[in-house]
Amino acid sequence: MQNQYTNRQKGSESFMNVEFINPFLSSLLNVMSTMAQMELTPEKPRLKKDEIAMGDVSGLIGMVSDQAKGSLSITFEASLAIATMKGMVGEGPDEVNEEITDLVGEITNMVTGGAKRMLSEKGFEFDMATPMVVSGKKHTIHHKAEGPIVIIPLNSPNGKAFIEFSFDS
Repeated sequence: MQNQYTNRQKGSESFMNVEFINPFLSSLLNVMSTMAQMELTPEKPRLKKDEIAMGDVSGLIGMVSDQAKGSLSITFEASLAIATMKGMVGEGPDEVNEEITDLVGEITNMVTGGAKRMLSEKGFEFDMATPMVVSGKKHTIHHKAEGPIVIIPLNSPNGKAFIEFSFDS
């Protein structure tokens, strides 16, 4: 399956538990497919070295369980965020505005809800905060964990999305 990643990467400091990543990735692909009739194609995960977002609007959510503490962000390029709104409601603005930031917050909520169900089936119970949404060119994302940041770019004909994870090691 194309969205299943292993946790073997160069250097032990880049270890990221694949059991945490795959439910979020699967949930994002599912939400975009069912809600916006949009297929995203995941690229190879890599380590992210800074806090500058790769897109224009990001939803960020913190997560805590007995096993781990971390955060997730989903960032959309403006073109993809706007196309997503048009796919979901039939119309949308021409630029990122409050409707788009609300939509990204809602997508972040749906993705984490879906992932939380999948993780619960594997015995991981997470408490999740309310998503925070940040927008603007070159905005920053401050993850709530000390571990490395793993980013997975996702392609679509309408632009890119990026999903980032960071968990305490």
